[in-house]
Amino acid sequence: MAEAMRQINPDVVAAYPITPATEIVQIFASFVADGLVTTEFVAVESEHSAMSACVGAAAAGARVMTATASQGLALMHEVLYVAPALRLPIVLCEVNRSLSAPINIHCDHSDTMGSREAGWIQIFSENAQETYDNVIQAVKIAEKAHLPAMVTTDGFIISHGCDTVELLEDSEVQQFIGEYRPAYTILDVDKPITLGPLDLQDYFFEHKRGEIQGVLEAGRWIEEVGREYSEKFGRGIDFLEGYRVDDAEFVIMALGSTAGTIKVVVDELRDEGVRAGLVKLRIVRPFPADRLAQLLSGFPVVAVMDRSDTMSTMGGPVFNETRSALYESLKKPLMVNYVYGLGGRDVTEEDIRTVYLDMEKILKAGRIENRVTYLRVRE
Repeated sequence: MAEAMRQINPDVVAAYPITPATEIVQIFASFVADGLVTTEFVAVESEHSAMSACVGAAAAGARVMTATASQGLALMHEVLYVAPALRLPIVLCEVNRSLSAPINIHCDHSDTMGSREAGWIQIFSENAQETYDNVIQAVKIAEKAHLPAMVTTDGFIISHGCDTVELLEDSEVQQFIGEYRPAYTILDVDKPITLGPLDLQDYFFEHKRGEIQGVLEAGRWIEEVGREYSEKFGRGIDFLEGYRVDDAEFVIMALGSTAGTIKVVVDELRDEGVRAGLVKLRIVRPFPADRLAQLLSGFPVVAVMDRSDTMSTMGGPVFNETRSALYESLKKPLMVNYVYGLGGRDVTEEDIRTVYLDMEKILKAGRIENRVTYLRVRE
């Protein structure tokens, strides 16, 4: 993420350190100190201040980035809503980490999922390569959609692991993202504007509706930018990735680093004659409901894996939204939810095999006994 930020060379980065995202801005700060970028680095007193500074800089017409995790994202929560309402294309590098309490510094998705209604584009990454590529694409997507975007990577599993990453040339990144031309700036005295005024019953609904429409239409820019990146560099972003799903009977849907573990198990099960498959969700906002409904309705059994819970008694957020997306489908799979890995608990290949075995039992029985399972938790 830090290397992608160096190649992007944003005008402003405002940040406050928090594990496990500290190294992103720590490494980037060394690029600033060494004169490798022309970025104005603002070391602030909190994550709330970081996002506030990002909003101010973006409103002034700057290309702006930051990074955070967990409690830092939670502390930004108030200001997270301001950025999309003002249509500011800030890019946030977010390292997925559990929210307290108890205090935990390891991976789950409760931080990101807790912010999914703020109006940000949300992009999940399976590995370090996707993380790097997604950050670069997010800049262009955000600027075309006039919305902020967060790119997530799983804390410690990816952020503190070793992986091989194929980097682009600096010139290639700069050519791809292009020169930033903001839609407006508060510094343009010839075209004065007002940002964030008091907006009561008379017009608030209309202004919020416009923001909502922007999120609904952001998919076209995700597709366009992903297609361009793929044509140039061979690995572009998309809403979904299907892995060995053409003739699958048992499909797991997951996001983040767990998708890589599932791919290994799918290959092993295929060698054993089990028609297993994976659907990887890469974009959580805007949620690809229609695409998911079209893809998943053709499978007999689908298990959705969530690394967070809604506290609604209905399981995880991805499960609930996916199930809702299939509500009007004439053909629906038997669908179950597995909440797993909270606080960074490892999900093993054997755990994934258990999920596929459960799906085989569900298909044979033709019914579901446990809609939601908390995978490998001690009772």
